[in-house]
Amino acid sequence: MSRIHDAGVARRLLAAGVCVSLALAAVSVRAADAFALSSPGVADGGTLDASHGASANNCGGGNVSPALQWRNAPAGTKSYAITIFDPDGAKGLGIVHWVLYGIASSATGLDAGATPPAGSVAGTNRTGGPGYYGPCPPVGEVPHHYLAQIYALDLPPDALPAGLTRDALQAAMKNHVLAATSTVLRYGR
Repeated sequence: MSRIHDAGVARRLLAAGVCVSLALAAVSVRAADAFALSSPGVADGGTLDASHGASANNCGGGNVSPALQWRNAPAGTKSYAITIFDPDGAKGLGIVHWVLYGIASSATGLDAGATPPAGSVAGTNRTGGPGYYGPCPPVGEVPHHYLAQIYALDLPPDALPAGLTRDALQAAMKNHVLAATSTVLRYGR
């Protein structure tokens, strides 16, 4: 009797193992299909090279925006918005390094230092101006974290006015974000 019981237990455990394996495979497929952002050549949490640092104020950089690539945008995406924000900057109050939106839904990335795509709209960075402004954390501090975020929007590319700050962009995007994803880049001096 115990032999039959053990065989039954073995069948149930085998069946449970198959179910767990199938569930894990499904999670892996869903993760692979998720909206994702990366910076080619820099792993999530990886360190940017000096070319991406600010060129002003003895920061030693070239003020070259990092390359960004995204995939698996949700159905219904009409445009994208990108921000790069340093939550460590200004003693924890944060610094906005880039605000770009109105990026056509056909785009899948931006090259390093590239001119923003035709039709995209520049927002306002930490200097009060448009475009990318590279990082310049204080010398000797722990490298700062730069959160690059992309938002898939149901808004047409020309829906928002130029010059929005990050806060104003987030307010304008409310109820229009289909999906968002991010990657963390680090930089120190």
